[in-house]
Amino acid sequence: MDALVGSLTEAVVTREELLDAEFERRLADCSTLAFRVALGVLRHREDAEDVAQEAFVRAYRGFHRLRDRERFRAWLVRITWRLALDRLRAAKRRGHHEELVADPPERPGPSVEAATVSREFQRHLHRAMDELPEKLRIVVVLGAIEGYKTNEMARILSLPEGTVKSRLHFAKKQLAERLQWLVQDTKTG
Repeated sequence: MDALVGSLTEAVVTREELLDAEFERRLADCSTLAFRVALGVLRHREDAEDVAQEAFVRAYRGFHRLRDRERFRAWLVRITWRLALDRLRAAKRRGHHEELVADPPERPGPSVEAATVSREFQRHLHRAMDELPEKLRIVVVLGAIEGYKTNEMARILSLPEGTVKSRLHFAKKQLAERLQWLVQDTKTG
C-alpha cells in the first residue's frame, strides 16, 4: 500500500512539474503580450504592469484546466483584456478615469505647436477609443497597436476572420466619424 501511495504521489509531482515547465515555456513565448494588451486599454504603465502580473497569476492558476494548450496566447489575451477592462471600469466608478488616461509626458519635438497638436490629437483619439464598444476596441488594440494580422486576431479571439474584418471596419469607421471634425479643423487652421 505504501508503495502504491508513493508511486501515485510521485506521478502527481511529476505531472505538476511538467505543467509548470510547460507554463513557463509558453509564458516565455509571449512574455510582453499581457503588458502590451493592458497598456493598449489602460494607457498607464504602472496599471498595465499590475494587470499583466494579475493575468500571469490567473493564467498560472488555471493552466491545468486549459484543454487546448496551443491556444495559450489567445487565452492570455482574453484574461488580460478582461482584467484591464475591469480596472478601467473600477477607475471610472471611483472618478479617477482621468488619471488612467493622462497624457504621456511630452518628448522634445520639432516645435511647440506641433507637439501641442500631436498631444491634443492623442487625447481625442484616446477618448474616441474609450467610446468604442469593447468588441470593436479589442480588434483595434490587437490590429493597429499590437500589429496582429487578421488571421492572428481571429485565432486569438476565437472568431471567424470575416467577423474580425467586419469589426475592424466598423471600429475604423466609428473612429473616423468621431475624429472627422479634428481633421477638418487642421485643414482650415
